[in-house]
Amino acid sequence: MTAKPAPGAPARHRLPIGIQTLREMREAGYLYVDKTAPVLEMVTQGKAWFLSRPRRFGKSLLLDTFKEVFEGNQGLFDGLFIHDRWDWRQTYPVIKLDFTAGQLDSRTALDLRIRRLLVENQQRLGLDCEWADNDIPGCFAQLIQGAHQAYGQPVVILVDEYDKPILDNIEHPAIAAGQRDGLKNLYSVMKAEDAHIRFIFMTGVSKFSKVSLFSGINQLNDITLDARFATLCGYTQQDLETTFGTHLHGVDRDELRRWFNGYSFLGESVYNPFDILLFIDKGHSYRNYWFETGSPSFLLKLFQRERYFLPDLENLEVSEEILDAFDVECINPVTLLFQTGYLTIAKAGPKLGEFTFWLKIPNQEVRIAL
Repeated sequence: MTAKPAPGAPARHRLPIGIQTLREMREAGYLYVDKTAPVLEMVTQGKAWFLSRPRRFGKSLLLDTFKEVFEGNQGLFDGLFIHDRWDWRQTYPVIKLDFTAGQLDSRTALDLRIRRLLVENQQRLGLDCEWADNDIPGCFAQLIQGAHQAYGQPVVILVDEYDKPILDNIEHPAIAAGQRDGLKNLYSVMKAEDAHIRFIFMTGVSKFSKVSLFSGINQLNDITLDARFATLCGYTQQDLETTFGTHLHGVDRDELRRWFNGYSFLGESVYNPFDILLFIDKGHSYRNYWFETGSPSFLLKLFQRERYFLPDLENLEVSEEILDAFDVECINPVTLLFQTGYLTIAKAGPKLGEFTFWLKIPNQEVRIAL
């Protein structure tokens, strides 16, 4: 649906290229696709969620949307699905851990970044941590407990690109393993502090095994392949016809689908938002927008180093375990290609007593990139 502009906002017509905060999106009058129906379901029906999606799919904007909901900023949601269905009088302290910026090439650099993130959250929430008496898990626990006590409500924890410090070093297994251990040291705190937590949402490109990284937070509900949330990130065909209809006047819809649609996560297929926005901005020119700007360097480096043999990617049949997760010491190239957006689900179902996925290349842009 096309939402109404927030109060005082200009007519909605600007393309939100590179905009990752809901406040700027709404107050500056950018085009916005309403994703608050599944957001409402998540905040009312569950506590801890995990979502893996390729880069440039709008994960950061989605994370910021949760932040604004829990902080009670009702004015930003005027005209959106959630506006009249959420109790805005109830607000919660939000802890946001964002690993999107820069590249951390050592465990020491990672620990310094984590410390800075914790301090930034402490300052924003008006809290303190006695670093002399606490390590990283101790200060994170103190932050969670202190926020709950100070605000009288359990905390909301949002983690953006939870896996980036590992993926940035994936071609160096020893360093990547150290980054994994450092992140596990942080994330494990959330299980111990469960009584002080209202909501958790973690996003990233890949999905690491629970044993290696998530053993401390095994209550996470993984919605990466969940038909209910298949369109949580990305634009549907209906979104294009409504929100972007006037911007796509005269465009051959079949050609547009062939080039940029096709990403499927066990539900309705979607377009990469970045592709559509740049396609419109560049005068309806068909180009490899996502690959040129969002192709993960770690994937290219890994394939160059390992010289993986790639099977026929147009009709690949795999088990559920291959798509589910991987670890630093055991990387399946098909898993990486799927999680980074170079392969997607064509269909899924039982075969010989096992749930099976048939994969395909999503669209013409990815086919050219490969």
